[in-house]
Parts: sequence; structure tokens; C-alpha cells
Amino acid sequence: MAIRKPLKFVLQTIVVGLAAAFVYVLLVEPQLLKHDANVVEVTETPATPPETPPLRGGVFNGIAVGPVSYADAVQRAAPAVVNVHTAKIITRKVHPLLDDPIFQQFFGNRLGQSRREIQTSLGSGVLISKQGYVLTNNHVIEGADEIQVLLADGRSARATVVGTDADTDIAVLHIEADNLPAIVIGDSKRLRVGDVALAIGNPFGVGQTVTFGIVSATGRDHLGINAYEEFIQTDAAINPGNSGGALINATGELIGINSAIYSRSGGSQGIGFAIPINLAKGVMTQIIEQGHVVRGWLGIEAQDLTTQLAESFGLASTHGVLISGVLREGPADKAGLLPGDVVTNINGQEVADTSAAMKVISEQHPDTVIVLGGVREAKPFYLKVRVQQRPQQAGLGN
Repeated sequence: MAIRKPLKFVLQTIVVGLAAAFVYVLLVEPQLLKHDANVVEVTETPATPPETPPLRGGVFNGIAVGPVSYADAVQRAAPAVVNVHTAKIITRKVHPLLDDPIFQQFFGNRLGQSRREIQTSLGSGVLISKQGYVLTNNHVIEGADEIQVLLADGRSARATVVGTDADTDIAVLHIEADNLPAIVIGDSKRLRVGDVALAIGNPFGVGQTVTFGIVSATGRDHLGINAYEEFIQTDAAINPGNSGGALINATGELIGINSAIYSRSGGSQGIGFAIPINLAKGVMTQIIEQGHVVRGWLGIEAQDLTTQLAESFGLASTHGVLISGVLREGPADKAGLLPGDVVTNINGQEVADTSAAMKVISEQHPDTVIVLGGVREAKPFYLKVRVQQRPQQAGLGN
């Protein structure tokens, strides 16, 4: 009996302990009662916030990424983009019927006097230097009697025309003002399809506006817009009023002058064209230094070779140009070039098409002698031609 009492006490203590443990597990740690042979228990570490790409671009997870915002680029370029306001005085008759001889017989010119009106238009421009030179489109200021430039900081100045070049649709203006901003000029030859492009201008006169896109193509020609075409195509929205404004890259450098849009509705449809800054800069330099642009000229009309034309002339490719017209007493005529000749190279360099040939010829200084090579009646020929300066409004293109 003496042994049974301690044993009973021990057993009671064990039972009470097990009961207390069961109650604790049931109420405090119920998940310990669950068991699934197919579940592996793991201990998770607290999640860390994911890394975000750098705001100004750089390398992220080993991959180069662009900036999240282009505000720095816009802030760098926008002060140099200006609004161009033009005014032109036009004269119109009160009514065309008053020019009728019967009315003239009874009333003379008393009722048919002309009325003068002021026609205004809006465009954009870019301050190229702190000396006040503004680059814009020729069609923005063409025929204007007065030109006013409104700066981004609110100042306004009257502009004078330094010179224009209708063949590239470039015009250079000059304003007098202190502390003028100037845009940083980039290199349009380094552009690649897919590069970021931002258009800054004054569309529809609403005020300075920035639109975003990419470079869709480079070297666009055969558009029938200008005599000399080498356009940057972009899907950055360009609308009426943007003409003459800036096309900049992701760092705020000027890469082009917005010039035209392809549109059936009059608004932007994602196909805009800008004059490459390298081309515009060369034209601007000549205008500032000489007052006009000097280009080489041969006095010819040329057209691209089609596959059918190339076969008919016995050519293996369509590279080259067909001479369709020669101006009498012009440089090419004096050298003996004839309509129907096919020019395949200039100074030994192959020319792909009329745009390439036109560019090579225009870059020659007047009085330079060049050698044209090609095919005449299935036989090769070479001619030396002395280049002349391209006349204003030349009847023949090259």
C-alpha cells in the first residue's frame, strides 16, 4: 500500500500535465495538430522591396534601360524653342462682280476699291546661338511682312530674315535680346531607328508642347516636299504650328527641325518628318556667311531606273539615273551629255538613284570639273563636266 500511493500520485501528475499540454496546443498552437505528408514546411524570410530602375536610365539587372522621365532633356532644350508669329498684308477686292465692265461703266472704281487685310500665322523656331540666330522653316515665314518671335520666358522680339533656302525649306532669322538661351546641337548622322525622339513646338497655337516618340526611319526622300530631301521620320506627334520647332534626342540635343506631316485629316497620324540638323546646320552656315546657299548644278533632269529600264539598257542593276532632259547651253549640254544617257557613277563613285546623284552634284563647288561615267547605246562613256552655280528657281533640278 505504501508503494501504490506515490505511484498513483506520479500517474495523476503525468495525466494532468498531458491534459494541460493538449489544452495549450489546442488553443494556442492549433497548426501543430495538422499533418500532411505531402506538404514540406519551410521558413520564409521577410520579402525585401523589389529594386526599381534608375530614374535617369542606366544598367538595371545587367540590362541597359532608358530613363523613366525625359524631363531633364526637355528642361535642357525647351528654353531655346520659340514661337514664330508672322503677319502678311494682303489686298483683296470687295467683290469680284465689281470688276465687271457693266459695273465699271456705271460706277467706275468707286465701288471696286481694294481692301487691305492682315493675314497672320503661327509656327515655331529654335535659337541656335546666344547671338540671336533662329532656325525655322522657310514656309513658316515665306511672304511675311512682319515676324515676331516669342521666347519661352515670355519675352518678345521682332525678327529680321537673314536668308532662306526654299530647296531645303530652311530659313534663318535674327533677333536682338540679352541673355538668350541656345540649344545644344547633336549629330543626326548617329541616329538609329528606334532612338527616342521628342518634338517641341507650338501646335495650333496652344503654347509650347512636347510630344514623345521614336525615330521611325532616316534618310527619307522621294516625298515631293523639298528639292533636297533627307528626312528623319518620327511618330512623335507633329501638328500644324510645330513646323520649325525642335526634334531632340533623349539627352536634349537638337537632331532635327520639324518640317512636315503625312496626314489625310490635317492632324498627326504618327508620320512626321524633320530636316536632319546636320543638313540644316550646313545650310544655316552658308546663309549666315554668304546670305544664300551655293550649290553645284549641271542643268539636267534625271529619273530613277526601274527594273524594266535597266533591262532595256542592258544593265545588271537599277543603280544609276536616266538623263531625261538636258538644258540647252547648260554645263551638261556643253560637255556633250544627251537625253537617254544613263549615268552610273560620278568621279568613280557609284550613284544609287536621283537623290544620291543630286546630293553629290549639289555639294560640288562652282567651277569644279567632275567626271560622269555611264552607258550610251549599250556602250560605256566618260565625260568631263564643269559644274556651275545652281540658279535661283532652276528649271531643271540637277
